Amino acid sequence: MSNFEKKFGKYAINNLTIKLIICYIIGYVLAYAPIKVNILGFLTLNPALVLKGQVWRLFTWIFIPPNDSNLFFILIMLYFYYSIGTTMERVWGTYRYNLYIFTGFILMIVASFLSYLVLYIQLGGQSAYLSGMMASVSANFNTYYINMSILLAFAATFPDNVILFMFIIPLKMKWLGIFYVGYLIFEVVTYIYNGVFFACFPILASLCTFGIFWLTSGRFMHLRPREVKRRNEFKKSVKMTPPGVTKHKCAFCGKTEEDNPDLEFRFCSKCNGNYEYCQEHLFTHTHVK
Repeated sequence: MSNFEKKFGKYAINNLTIKLIICYIIGYVLAYAPIKVNILGFLTLNPALVLKGQVWRLFTWIFIPPNDSNLFFILIMLYFYYSIGTTMERVWGTYRYNLYIFTGFILMIVASFLSYLVLYIQLGGQSAYLSGMMASVSANFNTYYINMSILLAFAATFPDNVILFMFIIPLKMKWLGIFYVGYLIFEVVTYIYNGVFFACFPILASLCTFGIFWLTSGRFMHLRPREVKRRNEFKKSVKMTPPGVTKHKCAFCGKTEEDNPDLEFRFCSKCNGNYEYCQEHLFTHTHVK
């Protein structure tokens, strides 16, 4: 546990996924309510209007739900987000999951202002056109890409988990994650080719959120000089593995490579001693001091 977590961990919001889904439900109710006023239009993340004093938009944009006109697929989507979100909160812990989500929120807000800046430069500060363009672009700054960053984190944490794509096709999460990244890259290239670079910023914010997680989660732990030295010393001390003795064993659950040949093992740099953990417990175990 870091000093930052010790100090601010008590402020973490429990069951954050459920609270976000409640926000989506409120957003859908407002979107499909039989009223003439477009209430969601007053909640979007529009930097042009934020700079004019409508600061509530910095917070209310989380009520803008991912677009879908089919009630059945809305329910399936909400259940899927609930499933992967609550799983990640249990695996990472409330504090780290909160940190991931709110980092995504902050990056999305930064991305919206960068889009505004690019449009301002392209249009030469013509406020009439700028306001209209930002009104249409601001709808893209919603929680859709935040949810997709959670999907990427889930795919990276549980790459071999299998889901039924389209309720029929069994598909490992790592392939779903790879497909989604490829689709995002295609979207970015398409936007750039069409000269609407400012539309890329929500996508880049989502990828940056995942990238920060990847770089700070220990995924590159095996490349750190300290870990390379520790592994080399361990290999020198073990000249030969006797028959019937496994090479890897999780210090938490006791699993070895014989239990699952695809299971990955890593040494924890924060534990005192050569403690090795499987991929399921590398980030969730209590460090040995």
